[in-house]
Amino acid sequence: MTTARGSRVLLRGGRKLDAGGRQDGFWVLFDGGTIAACGTAGPPAADRVVDLAGAWLTPGFVDLHVHGGGGHAAEDGADGMRGALAAHRAHGTTRSLISLVAAPIEQLEASLAAIADLTRTDARVLGAHLEGPFLASSRCGAHGPAYLRLPTPDVVERLLRASRGTLRQVTIAPELPGALDAVGRFAAAGVTVAVGHTEADMALTARAFDAGARLLTHAFNAMPGLGHRSPGPVGAALADRRVTLELVLDGQHVHPAVAGLLLAGAPGRVALVSDAMAAAGAGDGSYRLGRSDVVVRDGVARLAGTGLLAGSTLTLEAALRRAVRVVGLDPVAAVTALTRTPARVLGLDDRIGRLAPGRAADAVVLDEDWSVRAVWAGGRPIR
Repeated sequence: MTTARGSRVLLRGGRKLDAGGRQDGFWVLFDGGTIAACGTAGPPAADRVVDLAGAWLTPGFVDLHVHGGGGHAAEDGADGMRGALAAHRAHGTTRSLISLVAAPIEQLEASLAAIADLTRTDARVLGAHLEGPFLASSRCGAHGPAYLRLPTPDVVERLLRASRGTLRQVTIAPELPGALDAVGRFAAAGVTVAVGHTEADMALTARAFDAGARLLTHAFNAMPGLGHRSPGPVGAALADRRVTLELVLDGQHVHPAVAGLLLAGAPGRVALVSDAMAAAGAGDGSYRLGRSDVVVRDGVARLAGTGLLAGSTLTLEAALRRAVRVVGLDPVAAVTALTRTPARVLGLDDRIGRLAPGRAADAVVLDEDWSVRAVWAGGRPIR
């Protein structure tokens, strides 16, 4: 390895895995924050050369749904957000949304404004995800019931204004009064709308997709199950090729056998997400998720005093490992679910999610056992 510093960095001798497939003897050239070229023969000169010695090389992971990590939570302000993202970046997540739970509207406005400010100084922050407050009270999970709201035009406009164009994703229960109109308004504003935390049946969920929703928040969780006579939201999402399905692959939210059925039933349309809270990368103990108390024991986060899951302690590195080694997913499909699929649902697959010229210079180097060895984001090593 040479150590000369410069903007052109060559990673060579890797085994590439991305949505385009597998290539051995692969090299990729970073020029600043962008991939300038890649291939398998005749690598160009560079200011710095890194020999991967046959390690796996993937695009940087993209997380649509993350509340915290490293002992930090999104609601802790800009410093908390930075601390949480740093914890996940060490595990290969180079681009993230920042997810917010239900809270008073004024607090959500303040958090959205903080995220908007953060996107100006850190391009790896893709924007905000409002998981609350537009949720069914019967399916709100760890979201405080007192902070749930109807998606009235006034509230919708307040949140859009506060985000200053950086609200990327919002979860809505389509049975709420005014929900379908809100789906259309958010979609028109360029926000990816997800169905979730809902009692909706298959027909109503399909109406939400027709109104502009394109995502299902953590499939199977906080919604009716996939029944053989009542397919519910999961059945509607499986049947609609426009729709991407989030999956929390931590071994707790969804059984690996069911996860395998979902991945087989919607190839290329499942996005692996962490849904991580502050305990990810920080160990067992007592934490907060929004304004709720959470106890983490043996790596499982539950709302204090209940059996309800309260997010996860998952990293996308662990999700990839479980997808390949437990579920038995083909590595190309597993990497696609962490990279191109989430990038595509946000309309960003022309910028991130592939090892291809013109995309962001984000890459993850993995050992044979799918453990992260090194991470590059925007052309710079961050691990």
